[in-house]
Amino acid sequence: MHDSIDYLQLACDIRTWGRELGFADIGISGIALEQAEKDLLQWLGKGYHGDMDYMAVHGTKRTRPGELVPGTLSIITARLPYWPGEAVPANLVLQDPALAYVSRYALGRDYHKVLRERLQKLASRIEAATGAFAYRVFTDSAPVMEVALAAQTKLGWRGKHTLLLSREAGSYFFLGEIYVSLPLPPDEAASAHCGTCTACLDACPTNAFVGPYVLDARRCISYLTIEHKGSISEELRPLMGNHIYGCDDCQIGCPWNREVPPGSLTDFNPRHRLDSASLVELFSWDEETFLTLMEGSAIRRIGHERWLRNIAIALGNAPATTAAISALESRRLHPSEMVREHVEWALSRHLTA
Repeated sequence: MHDSIDYLQLACDIRTWGRELGFADIGISGIALEQAEKDLLQWLGKGYHGDMDYMAVHGTKRTRPGELVPGTLSIITARLPYWPGEAVPANLVLQDPALAYVSRYALGRDYHKVLRERLQKLASRIEAATGAFAYRVFTDSAPVMEVALAAQTKLGWRGKHTLLLSREAGSYFFLGEIYVSLPLPPDEAASAHCGTCTACLDACPTNAFVGPYVLDARRCISYLTIEHKGSISEELRPLMGNHIYGCDDCQIGCPWNREVPPGSLTDFNPRHRLDSASLVELFSWDEETFLTLMEGSAIRRIGHERWLRNIAIALGNAPATTAAISALESRRLHPSEMVREHVEWALSRHLTA
């Protein structure tokens, strides 16, 4: 059915259609991930994935796309910038310990929904041109080695902070994939441009990088505030500063991100003043308020209990103001043992200072 298709022209068309849908760029790769599979198995073997059991449970489906989606011949990767130009500058928030720092990707609408809608439209556009073919759309929702796949395209290279880097776009972007049963011509991989720089590694507050390209997630603030479900180690709490959801420090430290233009989609603009809200204000949200205001946000999935846990730590690292201590006191009898534990730790930091 597809014998008459000019796949080189189709690849060009896919890039054009992708830009029309708001993607900054499109990359195309094959499905071979032998080195990525070796690296992943070594990383898992050292326990660097922490509580993220899903990183191992799918076996080789993560590194062998043809096992995840039988018939896959090529992978289309789309890049969508998210840096919110309207947000209060990240460094200003990080320098004020009374404010809450939320990773810039999570200030607006849940990126899963934004990417999935556009990727589905792109897949449908391709199908309209080629006829029916097998495909599946992914937006950080399945066992996909998205950075390893993207690094095989012209989109960029894997930085020492493990994220994809682009000379034009830094690393402030989302990646989404379409596994397709079409033999598209693969890109020539982009060359790497990190050199001897270690700015991203040096910027990590918790020393989560074992070395270049290797992250021990168990020490990563993004992992601790989002993926980790239990109590956070007392050793790490003082190092977390005012981060309450995610962390951008390694990206902020990267020279390739210094001149990155903001994304064009208003979906990722800040909502509910999350770009600069005070810790005291966010700690006052009850569960109903949290669920209502975080409707349509990626933050909602951590739940109110972990939201309070994270903010309690940040309040423990904040100045010992009357407002901060009063806020913590108000949660001292919270039903959650985990919340109470982190509140007591925070209060002990202030009351014994």
